[in-house]
Amino acid sequence: MRTVRINRTALTRNALAALSGLLAGFAALTVAELVSAAVRPEAGPVTAVGGAAIDRTPVQVKDWAIRTFGENDKVVLQLGIVVTLALFAVAVGLLALRHRRTGSAAVLVFGAVGTAAAVSRPDSTGPVDGLPSLVGAVAGALLLYVLAGRLTAPRTATADAETGWDRRGFLVAATAAAAASTAAGAVGRGLNGRSAQDAVTSRNAVKLPAPASPAEPIPAGARLRVRDISPFTTPNKDFYRVDTALVIPKVDANGWRLRIHGEGVRRDLEFTYQDLLDRPLIEREITLCCVSNEVGGPYIGHARWIGVRLADLLKEAGVKPPSRGGKADQIIARSVDGMTLGTPVEDVMDGRDAMLALGMNGEPLPFVHGFPVRMLVPGLYGYVSACKWIEEIELTTFDAYDAYWVKRSWARRAPIKTQSRIDTPKPFARPGAGTVMVAGVAWAQHRGIEKVEIRVDDGPWRPASLAEQDTVDTWRQWSYPWKATPGSHTLTVRATDGTGETQTEKRTKTVPDGASGWHSVVVTVD
Repeated sequence: MRTVRINRTALTRNALAALSGLLAGFAALTVAELVSAAVRPEAGPVTAVGGAAIDRTPVQVKDWAIRTFGENDKVVLQLGIVVTLALFAVAVGLLALRHRRTGSAAVLVFGAVGTAAAVSRPDSTGPVDGLPSLVGAVAGALLLYVLAGRLTAPRTATADAETGWDRRGFLVAATAAAAASTAAGAVGRGLNGRSAQDAVTSRNAVKLPAPASPAEPIPAGARLRVRDISPFTTPNKDFYRVDTALVIPKVDANGWRLRIHGEGVRRDLEFTYQDLLDRPLIEREITLCCVSNEVGGPYIGHARWIGVRLADLLKEAGVKPPSRGGKADQIIARSVDGMTLGTPVEDVMDGRDAMLALGMNGEPLPFVHGFPVRMLVPGLYGYVSACKWIEEIELTTFDAYDAYWVKRSWARRAPIKTQSRIDTPKPFARPGAGTVMVAGVAWAQHRGIEKVEIRVDDGPWRPASLAEQDTVDTWRQWSYPWKATPGSHTLTVRATDGTGETQTEKRTKTVPDGASGWHSVVVTVD
């Protein structure tokens, strides 16, 4: 009986030691969140470590994460970080049961990793960004030292007569620590939320003015009435999101500034949000596409954007394109979260509707899509053209600077490839025999779509019916009435752009400059 009692006591102590580690880890995170409210929310350890992990993740792994988890990839990463921290916390708790000082000191590893991650981020404001992780780790280490002491204390007047350690003292200390940590976390979230609320208030106050150059009405024939086809205009809530921000930046428009400077700039310029609102605005229909979009993938959407013509701002700064003797051939756009995107100056100033967008589908930009201001350049993949939460434009050269994604094996220049997609029927659908409407979208921004063709199995290519084209910067819907016969069939689509070039059959991956190949679906006709 005594052996069983001893084993139960040992198991209980081990379980409570693991709990001690978890409580110490929880305290470290909540105290760090509280301190981050005095520094900046992005300096919190989970955000900082997660951002650093994204920065250092191989391109192939990032591509896999986007394909596998879609827009939930960041949630999966954050959960992974929390689970890793929890396992680490359990381990140091068990270590502290046997080696109290060593186990407690091990918590400081948490602070070292978080501090290093925070100060190395592209948007770091300096060593102060390391304070949340450092202070949190110290708090966690002290708590673990106290809790481990309750589990390893020699017999005293307060010790449990049966176990020989201070069970009551441990429970009191653990309960107090849990309550204090929860309170610290709540206060930290509240303080961080207050700055976010200022940004929400500033967005709610925005009244987009009427554009000086409004978009032409979308032709009635541009929208096909086919079930399950992608809508011509993508609602804001459904518009794809691909970026590296673990926490969506919520920027107060009242304090936002944009600076234009660099090579070939005759005079530096700075604009407030109101400065841009007061300028003549253009409104345009533009389809955006992510370079991570696989053949047939979902990372493409269309919206009506309103903003300031970017070429006009550059001209005011004295910038000339390389074709006219300009010194800079690359624009580096910097986001408030430190992201950098490199865009050819020539493309921005060649007459296309490149803009600093302020509105999307009739409302101020949603935070997730770049409020207060984002950049758009029709015809280029987003990673070289569509900087969200932009705050700086630097003129430089491609030889002098590689932007974020270029450093990670993506191409410097990335015009959107001609692509097409079958929206309906879906893969592995089981339509009935007879006429089945095959439909989808095709795109070749800034070149337009001239033709779409459908092939059934290995049969001949047949022309699809095209919806009316809005502009060369928008995608185009298409449809084809297929006389379906029973059995398994493969439907394949290809498009020809406005230059007469037909999209290639050759399959390539998204890296380094976008996927290529024909999209196909397999269906079984009953």
